[in-house]
Amino acid sequence: MKILKKLASTSLVVRILIGLIIGAVLGLVVPNATWIAIFGDLFVSALKAIAPVLVFVLVSASLASAKGGHADKFRSVIFFYMLSTLTAAVAAVFINFIFQVKVPLEAVSASTEDLTPPGSVSEILGSLFKSIVSNPIESLSQGNYIALLFWAVVLGMALKHASDATKSLLNDLADALSLVVSWVIKCAPIGIMGLVFSAVSTSGLSIFKHYGTLVILLVCSMLFTAFVINAVIVGVALKRNPYPLILHCMKKSALTAFFTRSSAANIPVNMELCKELGLNEEMYSVS
Repeated sequence: MKILKKLASTSLVVRILIGLIIGAVLGLVVPNATWIAIFGDLFVSALKAIAPVLVFVLVSASLASAKGGHADKFRSVIFFYMLSTLTAAVAAVFINFIFQVKVPLEAVSASTEDLTPPGSVSEILGSLFKSIVSNPIESLSQGNYIALLFWAVVLGMALKHASDATKSLLNDLADALSLVVSWVIKCAPIGIMGLVFSAVSTSGLSIFKHYGTLVILLVCSMLFTAFVINAVIVGVALKRNPYPLILHCMKKSALTAFFTRSSAANIPVNMELCKELGLNEEMYSVS
């Protein structure tokens, strides 16, 4: 009991690392205990199930309750988001060409052999627009975030003139879903243990050799983006030392997002971080 209490009091990242190590050891010692892998499947399935619902309800509730008057600030958010994403993509391409990593893949399945790339830009745009207006219930089950965001915005705008009781109900539902997601995230150490066990029991320690270099390259690229590219953008925008803010965000949000592998599931963490930083709730709840 003392050990369990001590583990519960440690940070989520430390517990995830412990789960990773335990999963690797179990994959080597008892590779036939396939039931351990179910914890990883349950964790991933739970994240995929609850995260789309959270995004849909949260955006709808935020837009329905928003009072407006933040157009200039939203333009700034969109501008900096697109700027940081574009520069990160360019950096990733250059890093890929400088440090090329080859990863052996499994044989191509019969189902993927029949896939054909789109023939033209118009075909790509047509597929995109069709995806945007997909059935919202179907989009929830498939995790189609483009359609979810579209319908969430439409519903949120439609509810702008709803009663205060309706808006309060939406906000309470969003808070409840955020709490559920936080519960799922707390199970990340067990889930990652199952995922690592499945990988190691199937491929052995060679999986770390094959993918270790790729993971190191990815992490270095992320760190370069965070501490160089984003540091320049934040420093110019705020006209002050950007690193205290970047380090705080890395500690509170980035580590959890990295280990849970889900930006949508990390929304409650980001919301709490924004609240801690004293940001305007009408801004960060939507953006």
